[in-house]
Amino acid sequence: MFLVTLEEKGGGTEQIEFEKNEITIGRLAGNDIVLAKGNVSKYHSKIVEKDGKLIVVDMKSTNGTFVNGKKIAGPQVVKPADQIFIGDYIINVEPLEEQGSMTRTAPPEEEYYEEEEGYDDGGQGAYEEEPYEEPPPPQAPAANARMPASLASALAKNKKRVDPRLEAYTRLQKEIHDRLIEYLDLRRMDMDRLGDDELWRRTEKAIRDIIDQMEADGELPPEVDREELLTDVINEALGLGPLEAFLASDEISEIMVNHANQIYIERKGKLVLSEKTFSSNQAVLGVIERIVAPIGRRIDESSPLVDARLKDGSRVNAIIPPLALKGPCITIRKFKKDSLKIQDLIKYKTVTAQMAEFLEMCVKARKNIVISGGTGSGKTTTLNIISSFIPEDERIVTVEDAAELQLPQDHWVQLESRPPNLEGKGAITIRDLVKNCLRMRPDRIVVGECRAGETLDMLQAMNTGHDGSLTTLHANTPRDAIARLETMVLMSGMELPVKAIREQIASAVHIIVQQTRFSDGTRKICYITEIAGMEVDIVTLQDIFYFKQEGFTEDGKVRGRYVASGFVPKFYDDLQRKGIPVNMSIFRED
Repeated sequence: MFLVTLEEKGGGTEQIEFEKNEITIGRLAGNDIVLAKGNVSKYHSKIVEKDGKLIVVDMKSTNGTFVNGKKIAGPQVVKPADQIFIGDYIINVEPLEEQGSMTRTAPPEEEYYEEEEGYDDGGQGAYEEEPYEEPPPPQAPAANARMPASLASALAKNKKRVDPRLEAYTRLQKEIHDRLIEYLDLRRMDMDRLGDDELWRRTEKAIRDIIDQMEADGELPPEVDREELLTDVINEALGLGPLEAFLASDEISEIMVNHANQIYIERKGKLVLSEKTFSSNQAVLGVIERIVAPIGRRIDESSPLVDARLKDGSRVNAIIPPLALKGPCITIRKFKKDSLKIQDLIKYKTVTAQMAEFLEMCVKARKNIVISGGTGSGKTTTLNIISSFIPEDERIVTVEDAAELQLPQDHWVQLESRPPNLEGKGAITIRDLVKNCLRMRPDRIVVGECRAGETLDMLQAMNTGHDGSLTTLHANTPRDAIARLETMVLMSGMELPVKAIREQIASAVHIIVQQTRFSDGTRKICYITEIAGMEVDIVTLQDIFYFKQEGFTEDGKVRGRYVASGFVPKFYDDLQRKGIPVNMSIFRED
């Protein structure tokens, strides 16, 4: 029994436990470790535990097996610190149990293992007739580039076991993908000149040819669904791989690719691990490239993270090695095809009908609103719904990092920031756009999210005739939202006294809407709070509505009720004096 740490050059690291004394490594399915690359033989090497030692044996592969950069001529004992090189892969192996009893020093080579003459490969072609090309000795990476064996062991013991059928299917998918690349390359197809439809048609035909050949050669397991395999491979080659199915499902709201072998999805507010995987980290990189290229953005070692969007408007964040240690990561916030309405928030118990009526009145009375909450709490959805209350005859300018808002009004100008180009120039920030939109004669300014210095410009706009503006920010309570606004104003570079900043906030912002995502996946507006003014140096807040949590139900759902504090906001009194009809009963608790 031993632990193998497998690292692909330029890719991620994987740890695999084996509860047997011998494993095989090679290119074909059927090996214990499948390395589907052209420089790996069908049956390349094996690792054997014998008499307390771990021994690597080259099975007369074409390109050889290396230990610490030196090609082995026969069976060789390896220690946990030794690095085994097979093609583009680096392997470390260590005992999984009884580590204290295992021998750590290697005796002379001829004493510990017999030669493997006449290895029986079951007629599957272990001795290949490929032309031999002596590769240069692999260069071992720096000591800190490899995960320590002890850490790998600890991670592996905590790792959930992967379904072997799923592993075998993923390896088969990767094998077909690799053959597809070779197939298309041999035919000298100019992919860039083909239209999308023709490219998909030719690729589908190529995959069918490969699957037919594998079936004829007995390499395709009989239980595999050919059409499902074809769909998975073509989606990974030309589409978004396993993400295609998730994007098509209305139940899924968020997709999180941690690395090639781990995809989490949010379904009905709960995070679950998906059974779908990518065939390799290279396939994940290919999907990221297909997402960012059409919108003129890039991701590479010099710019290893990017924000983008899909054609349907879904928001995408991607980050790749060396920043992402386990492999490329993708996070997709899905864009709802049908915009939610305030009635949907009432149905999902995010707000009550009274709270919804109050928010609509705030917008129509041109109150400046800040929606605050944590990541994934539903701030943008609420902003989108509240913005729909803006009258049709007003000019709206929205400013976003990645365009997500869907407003029903016709008189709507949508602006989106731009990252720097390859030379690091040409960036247009949110702050640049907020400053510019003040020159566009807006009646309302809606900023998708305030994160930094643009907050000062937003507050100045709210204070200089652009009432009824809306934005979001990250904070956990209404009081935290005030502190966050102060911090972001200071990020503008203006050295303003804290009291002056607080006065600016108190006069600019009228209402804070605080939203929270609870442990059961539900999202609720926990506070609607009015900024009442200043007392000495402190911004005073008054809750108008709040959610009072009263525990959990037997099935883990949050239990609680919405409470009206009884406080009537100042502007309602002003509306009454002006003769504008308002419903005062919403402030009385039932």
